[in-house]
Amino acid sequence: MQSFMLIGLVQFLHDLFTAIWIGGLVTMAVAVLPSLRKVLGMNPQTKMLSETIMSRLSKLVMLSMVGLLLTGIMMSNRSPLFEGFFAVTNEYSMILTIKHILIAVMVVLSLLRSQGLSRMGLDPKKETKISMVILILNLIVGISVLFMSGLLSALSTMGL
Repeated sequence: MQSFMLIGLVQFLHDLFTAIWIGGLVTMAVAVLPSLRKVLGMNPQTKMLSETIMSRLSKLVMLSMVGLLLTGIMMSNRSPLFEGFFAVTNEYSMILTIKHILIAVMVVLSLLRSQGLSRMGLDPKKETKISMVILILNLIVGISVLFMSGLLSALSTMGL
């Protein structure tokens, strides 16, 4: 019973951290930023408000990244199909490797968007457009990570 509860807790936390990270991307890309621009227009207040929202979300995302790393390690070590990090010896390990590469891409995109763009000294309109493109790209990669997770879950339940 104790291991059942622990496994359930780890899976729950992994799912929660995933929902926070990917959900934040969806919320910002599909609802918050387009709504801010539509209602307030492109002005300094809009930029300040969107940066404040992103700053708050980024704290949750950073916590989620650490949580995903820890819970992901715990979950991987539990699977009999797991052959090691970045292994490509079976279907499960190959998909897990692809998932890890996609997650690394997401981290780089997040850091570029939150830390790198502002240091490039771009025109504010251009910076806003590039930021939105990076956000949408990160969302697409995040959805791909969720798809890889679905494939891993299917392989685990099939016992392949």
